[in-house]
Formats: sequence, structure tokens, C-alpha cells
Amino acid sequence: MPDASAASRAAAEEESAFSHPAVDPDATAAYGDHPDQVIDFYAPRREQVPGSPAPLVAVVHGGAWRAPYDRRHISPFAAFLARRGFAVASVEYRRGEAGGGSAAGRWPETFDDVAAALDALPRLVREALPQADPRRTVVTGHSAGGHLALWAAARHLLPDDAPWRTDRPAPLRGVVALAPIADFEVADKLDVCGGAARQFLGGDDAFAERRPYADPALLLPTGIATTLVQGRTDVDVPQAVAESYADAAAKAGEVVGLTLLEDVGHFPLIDPAADACAVVAEEIAQLAW
Repeated sequence: MPDASAASRAAAEEESAFSHPAVDPDATAAYGDHPDQVIDFYAPRREQVPGSPAPLVAVVHGGAWRAPYDRRHISPFAAFLARRGFAVASVEYRRGEAGGGSAAGRWPETFDDVAAALDALPRLVREALPQADPRRTVVTGHSAGGHLALWAAARHLLPDDAPWRTDRPAPLRGVVALAPIADFEVADKLDVCGGAARQFLGGDDAFAERRPYADPALLLPTGIATTLVQGRTDVDVPQAVAESYADAAAKAGEVVGLTLLEDVGHFPLIDPAADACAVVAEEIAQLAW
């Protein structure tokens, strides 16, 4: 358990991140029939390289895969990236219980949606953001969204019977995962987000059986450039989770970048008012260009 000062700091960071009003997108497109099967698009507000189309950043929000946390809370971060010259696609997906309860994730719908959204993204972005270049796509996600970003880049490594498996790596410039729930075994041992990883996979009976289909730490090496950005004082998804994923990648023969930020917790990574958010934008830019 974090001490009182750490808990107070974490609460202040969360309050700051959630203090920004939601930012309406420039366009929204559906990739399925369910109300949550939509992508919000934010047009770049400036040109990074004059005369060149903008790199595309696909943003996957967090919230422990639980229903109350939708893409609105990450819209200020999406708008921040757009002001930096990126074209942004913010992905919504089905989460938690259909009635909005506290369960984490929906098996298999959460994975169905993320796979379908990213498969549809090149087509949808051509219609919604013609100034974007889908050939230069970076996927980023925060917390549970960081998990989904890593998983989306590893679909070609899923078991043969997985419905989301692809026959080749995704055409991505890279992945920037922000405080990701990147290793389900370590996250489960640390009781991250109240045991959300085990809950997501269906509880005790299904956890071990479903991990090979869901756990990024078991889906390596991806062959896709990957960077993790992690606050050292994160009490929501501790540093050990990201480090375990990076270690697993190294054992699989892959180098994964791990940027550790001093005196930074969980939420500054997506808070436009925080210096850490600018670091995230730079990490994305390094892969996008």
C-alpha cells in the first residue's frame, strides 16, 4: 500500500488529469453496429513537416477495462496530440458489464472491438481525415489501453485458434504504451486495479487458460518498435509491471524501450498540463517520423 503522502500525490495527479473538459472530435465514424464501436478523429492543428501528411496516432483509453471509463476522459490528450501536429484516432470499445457495472472488460467483446477498430482504421481515416498518413501509424494507450495497444501489435503471435490472429505483423510504425498493464501475471500478483486482469479474463477458472490469448508478455517478440513510458511513482500500475514486460521481450530477443520518469505517477502521462505529457508526444514523434 502507498504511504499517505504518495496516495495524496496520486490523488492530486488524477484530479489534474480529469480536470480538463472533454474535447469534441472533428469527426466520428463507426466500425460496427454497437454504440461503443466508434472512433473519434482529431485533425492536426499544425503541420509538423510543411507539405507532408500527418502521422496517425491511434489512442486507446484506459480505465481498467471497466464500463464507467470511456474515451471522453482521454479526449484532452487526443486534442493535445492534434495540437502537436498529429492526426489522432481515439478508439472506443466495449468494456465491463453491459449494464455498466464494476466488472473489468468483456470477454471476448473487448478484444473483438480493438481488433475490428484497428483493421477498419486505414479505411475510416481516409474518409474522416484525408490529411493523415495511415502508412505512418503509431498506436498508443494508457494503462488498460496500453495493454490493448501492445496486444493489438502482437496479433500475429496469437495462438492459431484465436479469432483475432493475423497472418502477418500489423503495418505499424510502432507502439508507445503508457503505464501499461503489460504483464498479467505480475499485475495479478500486485492486485493492479483491484485484480482487474484476472477479472477481465473471467476469474480464477479462466485466467490461466485465456492468458495466452490476452497477455502481451506472452506474445513476444512482435517485431514492431515498442516503447513503454512509465512513472516511477505510479501506485496504480507500478513500475514492476512494465519492467517485467521489457524483461520478457529481452528474453525473446527483442529490445523494448523503457522510459522511466522521475517523480511521475499514473495520470500525468495523459495530462496536457503535465511535463510528462510532452515526453509522451516526443516518444510518439520518434517512432512516427
